[in-house]
Amino acid sequence: MDKLKKVQELSELLRAYQKAYYVDGRPLVSDMEYDRLFDELSELEEENPDLVFPDSPTKRVGSDLSNDFPEYRHSVPVLSLDKAYSEGEVLEFMEKCIKKESSALTFVGEEKIDGVSMVLYYEKGVLVRGVTRGNGEVGNDVSANIRTIRSVPLRLSDPVDLAVRGEVFLNKKDFERLNEEMADQEEKAANPRNLAAGTIRRQKSSDAAKIPLDMFVYEGFWTDRTMTPKDHLHILSELGRLGFRINPHVAFFAETKEMASAALLDAGLAGDAYSFSMMQEYLDAKTRERKGLAYEIDGLVFKINELDTRERFGYTEHHPRWAIAYKFESPQAVSRLLGITVQVGRTGRITPVAELEPVHLGGSVIKRATLHNQEYIDSMELAIGDLVSIVKRGDVIPAVEDVIEKNSDGNTTYRINGICPSCGTALVASGAHLFCPNRECPEQARQMLSFFAGRTQMDIETLGPKTMNILYDRGLVRKVEDIYTCDYDSLAGTPGIGERTIALIKTSVENSKKQPFKVVLSSLGIAEIGKKSAEMLIKGGFDSMDKLFAATSDDLEKVDGIGPKIAQLIVDALRDERLCTTIDVLRQAGLKFDASDEREEKLDDSLSGTVWCVTGSFENFNPRQKAMDEIVKRGGRTVSSVTGKTTHLLAGSGGGGKRAEAERLGVKIVDEKEFLALLGKGEEKKGQEGDQLVLF
Repeated sequence: MDKLKKVQELSELLRAYQKAYYVDGRPLVSDMEYDRLFDELSELEEENPDLVFPDSPTKRVGSDLSNDFPEYRHSVPVLSLDKAYSEGEVLEFMEKCIKKESSALTFVGEEKIDGVSMVLYYEKGVLVRGVTRGNGEVGNDVSANIRTIRSVPLRLSDPVDLAVRGEVFLNKKDFERLNEEMADQEEKAANPRNLAAGTIRRQKSSDAAKIPLDMFVYEGFWTDRTMTPKDHLHILSELGRLGFRINPHVAFFAETKEMASAALLDAGLAGDAYSFSMMQEYLDAKTRERKGLAYEIDGLVFKINELDTRERFGYTEHHPRWAIAYKFESPQAVSRLLGITVQVGRTGRITPVAELEPVHLGGSVIKRATLHNQEYIDSMELAIGDLVSIVKRGDVIPAVEDVIEKNSDGNTTYRINGICPSCGTALVASGAHLFCPNRECPEQARQMLSFFAGRTQMDIETLGPKTMNILYDRGLVRKVEDIYTCDYDSLAGTPGIGERTIALIKTSVENSKKQPFKVVLSSLGIAEIGKKSAEMLIKGGFDSMDKLFAATSDDLEKVDGIGPKIAQLIVDALRDERLCTTIDVLRQAGLKFDASDEREEKLDDSLSGTVWCVTGSFENFNPRQKAMDEIVKRGGRTVSSVTGKTTHLLAGSGGGGKRAEAERLGVKIVDEKEFLALLGKGEEKKGQEGDQLVLF
């Protein structure tokens, strides 16, 4: 057999095996046999580069060549969907469609996958291009990365010219496993959609191939329109026959359940049949099933099944008139994205922040919201001018959650400038984030000073961001140690800062020297040493700075909760000369760097055996860590989220999400007044507030 025929034979076999395993879920051969054939084909292609074809199964492993993601103009409509949040709104949409058409219509219900929208273009049955949604008209060509997705056919069973729309996603279990493997918290993705979006835009497709992405397709557009199946059900059926992975959880709605069953049978599709009167039953069932699915869904999509009706209904500027998306949760607020600014954190980490049209949310007016990183922006394909939904993460921090409607200005997905907005240094990537590597960056210094003095750290009440900026601009405080050597009397005459304020600053700075070693340690900004890890290290025997300086990574690994990667990062950070200088000055100033003579205050065991989650804001516990400390002092335990093991939720104002979960699980909810009584303190008055550490 000549080499060309051998390559064709091996390719045909491997394509069949890949489809059986990744699309149909029915492996035909053992992994060992598959690997043997794959290696044989790889060797043949390596020896004969002229025999490497675009649809070769070896394309699944990707390339180490860098991608530049050129733009590509879509040849099919790639729009958003109108939204509904109740059974009534869905039925109203269907009734309007039926009334407008003056005839019986049927509808298909599909799961709305929480992933990355993608369009695949095939010519003569071969995948030639994979393009992101972009702004609906122009997207990014990410073909090299799309070819690594095993459920995406590189060659179809028929040589057709075709475009298909679908959703790229990552299974929950794979997401959890990958996040566990990312020991560095900075690298962890917020959710499966975020990781999928970041993977799609990896510069090297060999890196993308390491992430087990999957894809469901849900729309097909034939170049030769005479080949288009008669309705949407038959489109799904035909796409499945061509080799695509179709979501099996299809629902079909008709006047009667019997009519719906007959239509599914005619299309050769497995699915659930419903009459229109059974809509609430369907919505309730999908809401219950949602958590048990292997992948994330954030809603359901309802489409007119009849294609001729779709054509008559057409499109608005933003969405088709023949489809609607039912969302499981109503957006807490909707606003227009006016712009995006970029902030620099104390570690140099770059965080994009959404500038919004003011909107009321949770008792306050929201003008800004976090966007986390470029991957998060990419996952929504967010652009300036988009209409977006806003939620409060952890009941406190506002975040852009989703794009409700794309902008009409033609703006494409926002890209973070590669230059630090504070010092002009070129940014570097690390994991999912961008960083400014310049250790002399002014904004990093300001943020580090505010962090160190903040209420959740050294708690120097009078040194809030405003005061700290004055000190920085005057050149009085540029580094953490300057806080304890500064001549605060030189502030005399500064507008808004009188003798009394200067005296209060001195007192606050002096009082901060009483903070225990665990607080000082977590306030230094050392890589991977936050409050929890500081406690773990001290509990593990590293109860002084000197012991930490002398420790090796092997020593630190023996501490419960400290893995090898974290241990090495801590050791590397402790070797930094600047940090050593800072600690020497702080030690001379009288700060505590030894916990061996400290005793953890414990009042009683009145809360022993209880598990508390604390949410919202309080008058007497600001920050709320103070409430958590009171719980621990009485033998209780605190957790960050409400679960079946949580016994109490201490709920302040604005704690809606966790309160709802506590009510669902039957967790006892305690308000601030009840908590004060439980502590035996009665009602207390809110103390005078200093400058507050702002999030954005």
